[in-house]
Amino acid sequence: MVMIQYRTLVFVLGFLFSISLQGQRDSIVVLQEVILTDVKLSQFSKGIKVKRLNDSVIRQNNASLTAALLYNSSIYFRENGAGMVSSASFRGTSAQQTAVVWNGININSQLNGQTDFNTILTQNYDHIVIRSGGGSTQYGSGAIGGSIHLQNVLDFNPHYRHEVLVRYGSLDSRNINYNSSYSNEKIALEFGANYSASDNDYKYLNTDRRNENGAFEHLNFNANGGYIVGENQLIKVFHNTFIGDRNFSGTLTAPSNDNYKDLNSRSLLEWSSFNDRSVVRLKGAYIYERFRYFPNKETSDFSFGRSANALLNFDYKYNLGKITLNGIAELSTIQASGSAIEKTSRNTAAGTFLLAHKVSEKFQYGLNLRKEIVQDYKSPFVYALDAKYQITPSYALRFGGSKNFRIPTFNDLYWTGAGATGNRNVSPETSLQAEFGQTYARKGFEIGVTAYYIASDDLIQWRPDLTGIWSPMNLNKTNQYGLEVAIAAEKKWQEHLLKWESSYAHTQSVNAETNRQLIYVPKNKVTTNFVYQYQKWGWYYQLLFNDMVYTTTDNSASLPSYSVSNTGINYRLFGKAKVAHIVGLRIQNLFNTNYQNVAFRPMPGRTIQFQLNSKF
Repeated sequence: MVMIQYRTLVFVLGFLFSISLQGQRDSIVVLQEVILTDVKLSQFSKGIKVKRLNDSVIRQNNASLTAALLYNSSIYFRENGAGMVSSASFRGTSAQQTAVVWNGININSQLNGQTDFNTILTQNYDHIVIRSGGGSTQYGSGAIGGSIHLQNVLDFNPHYRHEVLVRYGSLDSRNINYNSSYSNEKIALEFGANYSASDNDYKYLNTDRRNENGAFEHLNFNANGGYIVGENQLIKVFHNTFIGDRNFSGTLTAPSNDNYKDLNSRSLLEWSSFNDRSVVRLKGAYIYERFRYFPNKETSDFSFGRSANALLNFDYKYNLGKITLNGIAELSTIQASGSAIEKTSRNTAAGTFLLAHKVSEKFQYGLNLRKEIVQDYKSPFVYALDAKYQITPSYALRFGGSKNFRIPTFNDLYWTGAGATGNRNVSPETSLQAEFGQTYARKGFEIGVTAYYIASDDLIQWRPDLTGIWSPMNLNKTNQYGLEVAIAAEKKWQEHLLKWESSYAHTQSVNAETNRQLIYVPKNKVTTNFVYQYQKWGWYYQLLFNDMVYTTTDNSASLPSYSVSNTGINYRLFGKAKVAHIVGLRIQNLFNTNYQNVAFRPMPGRTIQFQLNSKF
């Protein structure tokens, strides 16, 4: 049966390829269409809530993706101390149910199923986009609560640019970022390098203790390029390498002397052929991850894990005027091994069909279908439907509904460590969800309101058996539902500019068996950002409010709510239109708030950071 399904996917791939050969060859070069590697995000998500973080927002925050999203989205983050492991809770779902997508490729760990957001450094990405709600039809396993998209966009307009960003501040924190890009009419090249480090020995407020084992050092490299072949072909290559070296902070109740070193490497090669009706893309990607954990950093003993994912993707999109069709066939092979994971592999084939129909200038809808075939378990058929109705030029309605899934990780299936064992019979998680949104926008003002509901089955949880051995099993059903409000306003007068963005999220994430709120899911979260600019001066203020969270499944223990404020000021020293030198000062945790977002792991008090940003 599996062999028949594989043959069906190969047949579909061949059929799509044959159609592409018969397409019109009177090509027009529409680079905006072809340059975007993750074109699904813009063309097949019209009814879905999508937010893009602009460059100024990225630069107002620290280098990590955690900081950028914490103050500019409704996502809740759990950090095991500043700079330590950071995991996301999107719409009340788990860290494994939030997908991180790099240039169209899902990069969640094949070992534990999630991404550590403190290992993603934002400065070397052109766009960071937040896509709310289920996206498994487009981005595969884990895209249940939502997905975060990291995009590099090649610029073929002739130029030669450099940018240097230097930061230094409290706790001997330093960050150096360099970006360079060059292009002519046929070639585009980009290079980026980032170094980030800190002693991170902040004081635990209201105690006589410090964060004694929290130092970290990170290196990140990006290298991207594109070459236009003739009139209707384009070759692109993207590469990213992250090298991390962190001590792991202790807690208020236990010291720590451990260390964690990790390496993440991603490479993507893409060939595109296009004309006035169709685009054919062939992608090859290789994703590698490795970690080494030292229980005692003074010794050479360590445990380890590694995985390698090779992926081949064929994508054919055809435009019929008001209807756009997109067929995608994907093959991947993954190999993993480690101290507590027996050497294993996983082969996957997936077929995806996307349809976008612009019925009129006011109404459009989309339909997505996906089926995966995996050698070691049965993967569900998933689907999505979304629609947008522009009732007036200022007012629009959105709707989205989908079925999504998360496959068991290698840890879930094959773990063999002391005191725990994997379960090869564990099933994929599935969810059904729907959302309804409305947006009102006039010049200088926009407000959006979204209500959603998620019903999940077969959630994978690790629990001990009668002998005390921990193992994953499909247990709970959960229901997540809530309301999200986003407001943005902008006012310009003479040489003044004032911007305000604010968001509110109410989240109920309930275990259907016990009717209790899931741990580490705040019922309310608020973010507010003010920006004021006058001539060469700029000022900003950020506010984050997180409601209380439960820390035990019986809801008997909790962490209190807290508010944290940041502020900063910058000044443009001199420069012309394309040359700028900006100095800035940033104060984090302005009011020295004592708070925790993980039990017994205090976060830093007030810190100060200076920065210099030069573009030339």
